[in-house]
Amino acid sequence: MSREWLLAGGRPFVDGLVLSHPEQLARLRRACPEAEKAAVLAGDPCFDRMVAAQPYRERFRRALGVRRGQRLVVLNSTWNPEGLFGNGGDHDLLPGLLPRLAAELPADDYRLAAVLHPNIWYGHGPGQIRVWLDRARRAGLTLIDPVHAWRQALLAADAVVGDFGAVSYYAAALGTPVLLAAAGEEKLDPEAPLAAFVRRAPRLDPYGPLPGQLAELLARHRPFTGPAEFTTSAPGASAELLRRHFYALMDLAEPTAPARLEPLPLPPYEPPRRTGPLDVRACVRGAEVTIERSVGHPYGADGETHRAVHEDTVHPADLATADVILRDGPPDDPRFGSPEEWAAEVLDRYPHCSVAAYVSGPDRCTVRTRDLGVLWLSAGPGADADPAVYASALHAWLVWGGATPSRGGPVARGEVVPEVLRVRVAGGVHPVEVARPGHGAAPVPQAVS
Repeated sequence: MSREWLLAGGRPFVDGLVLSHPEQLARLRRACPEAEKAAVLAGDPCFDRMVAAQPYRERFRRALGVRRGQRLVVLNSTWNPEGLFGNGGDHDLLPGLLPRLAAELPADDYRLAAVLHPNIWYGHGPGQIRVWLDRARRAGLTLIDPVHAWRQALLAADAVVGDFGAVSYYAAALGTPVLLAAAGEEKLDPEAPLAAFVRRAPRLDPYGPLPGQLAELLARHRPFTGPAEFTTSAPGASAELLRRHFYALMDLAEPTAPARLEPLPLPPYEPPRRTGPLDVRACVRGAEVTIERSVGHPYGADGETHRAVHEDTVHPADLATADVILRDGPPDDPRFGSPEEWAAEVLDRYPHCSVAAYVSGPDRCTVRTRDLGVLWLSAGPGADADPAVYASALHAWLVWGGATPSRGGPVARGEVVPEVLRVRVAGGVHPVEVARPGHGAAPVPQAVS
């Protein structure tokens, strides 16, 4: 609210300077009284749209592929050298933070997405942004459309790791826990409510263990009253107030029909697509298999491991040492033949691989093992996990449950496999039905994004 941004030739250069709260009008009077006559108190249409869309939070979460028991962490950066994304300097936090988030946060417990200010995309170009974040994207990070989908991601979030930009403030106004990775207090008007929020908000220690910080944030969170109070003084009324002002500027009679804002659209289905290698830790007790997957094996982590690799990995050498090789797509994709044919080709090409798994839907996959042949794995009642987890659970069961030393070797072809594996992941238990072709329902053809 400085004079150089509001005046041209000593006069306001706009017919209407829209403010969302009288607190802003009071600051405007102090900072630039000449602009007061252009001020219009009209609430916040952006916030009104988000509040109206809150009942659809679960749909937005499903659009991002967030499964039951998962927590969606949204990383947010404003357009500023001191923001979380930074300017490419040595002190930028995001380049070092992203690989640690992928390694320290179990892949099935957390879903990661990033909201970057539109000017970041414009300033560097979409191609450069995707190149810089390619490693994180292959680890499962989703880049959110900076114009059309960031509000929906914010509504879906369980926590926001951000900076001093407006998105962090909107998150706090919605009651979402916010952890500040870049405060930038020197960039803010010290009298602004945003500055007051930044001074009080919990800080991320970029060098400390990340899971504990997120767990503490979620456990101790109490919504701040300031952001909810100062985001808008006319909740739900911005469309009416703005339309009244627009028609007054045009000197036209306002329509009699109620003023409405466009509802937030449901984004396309965009689950995480991890093409980087995943280290899988497993514990098998009978037909119950506990699984934890992460990009990299955190120091001090317990459990026996195997490696699961997507066939589209950027490093083909990873496939030569993979225990489980994955692919996802529609089951009738002519480029691969049937899922069974693709799996046979993979096992023939990679002698080290024990299980080839073709994920053909959000709840099912076709696997081929060296000893048991083709099996269909599908989510049983109440299951909601990544089907690639089911393939890793089967592999772990074959190695640590179905092939114990007391049984003298691996499971033989034709030997009984549990009809249901109980997979423990993301704090829940997911029953997975195991069937042989011809002995149970075949996978339903369903495209995977």
